[in-house]
Amino acid sequence: MKKSIFLCAISNISSGSCAEDCGFCTQSARHHADIERYKYKPVDQIVFEAKNASNNGAIGFCLVTSGLGLDDKKLAFVCEAARAIKAELPDLNLIACNGIASVEQLKTLKDAGINSYNHNLESSQNFYDKICTTHSWESRYQTCLNAKEAGLSLCSGGIFGLGESKEERTSFIQSVKSLSPDTMPLNFFIQNPALPIKATPLSEEEALAIITEVREALPNTRLMVAGGRETTFKSDDCDIFAAGADAIVIGDYLTTKGKLPESDLKMIERLGYEIATTCHA
Repeated sequence: MKKSIFLCAISNISSGSCAEDCGFCTQSARHHADIERYKYKPVDQIVFEAKNASNNGAIGFCLVTSGLGLDDKKLAFVCEAARAIKAELPDLNLIACNGIASVEQLKTLKDAGINSYNHNLESSQNFYDKICTTHSWESRYQTCLNAKEAGLSLCSGGIFGLGESKEERTSFIQSVKSLSPDTMPLNFFIQNPALPIKATPLSEEEALAIITEVREALPNTRLMVAGGRETTFKSDDCDIFAAGADAIVIGDYLTTKGKLPESDLKMIERLGYEIATTCHA
C-alpha cells in the first residue's frame, strides 16, 4: 500500500498589525516587518483560493487571522468565510487558526462548518517566555483543550530552531503529545532581519532528526511539515517523508512564499506516494 501524503493550504484572511510580541512572527506590529497588511480579505477571494487549493489536491484549507484571539467581529467574519467555502466545496476539511478562543466561540466555528482548530503551543512551557511575553503558554494549552471540548479536531504543534535546547525541544514534544492532536504542524524558524530572534538555523540533519523524534513520540498523529520547509531542506525536502512526515503545506504561507504546488505534486509522484483523498487516509 502506497504512503498517502495529506496536503493542506493556508489563507491569511486577516494579516499583520498584531499587538502581541511573539519574537518569531513577522505579523507582530512591534517588529515592523515588511509584509502586506489588511484587516479582512474579501470572502470571494477566500473562496477562490479554496477552490485553487482543492484543484491542487489539498483536502485541508486553513483560515488564519492575526491577533491574540477572537472577538465578535472576527468570529463573524471567519464564520462567513467558512459558510461560503462549504457552499461551494462541502467536502473540504476547513481548519480555523484564530488564536486564543473559548469553548463557546469554538462551537460557533464548528456550527459554521469548521472541522478543525489549529493553535500551536510553539515551544516548551519553560522556554516560551523567551519568545513571547504578552500572553502565556498556558493560555495556548487551554485553547487546545477548548477545541477538543468543542468537538473540533485538534491541530497543534510549533516552531523548531528558535534557540531552544534539545531538552526544551523534547519537553515541547511531550506537551504536544499530552494533547493527542490529530495533526501536529512542524515549522522551522525562518530568519527575518526584522525579528528579534537571531538563532542559528538548524541543519537539515538536525531538522530530520526532529521529525523522527516527533514520529516516535506521536506514532498515530499526522505530522505536517509547514513553514520553513523550503529554506531548511531545500532540494532534499523529499527526505522528510522517510523521516516520518506524512503531510505538507502546499502553496504560500502567511507572509512567506512557498513552492509552486505543481512542484510538490511532481515530487510526491516521483517518490511513488499518493495524495490523500480523505482526512483519515
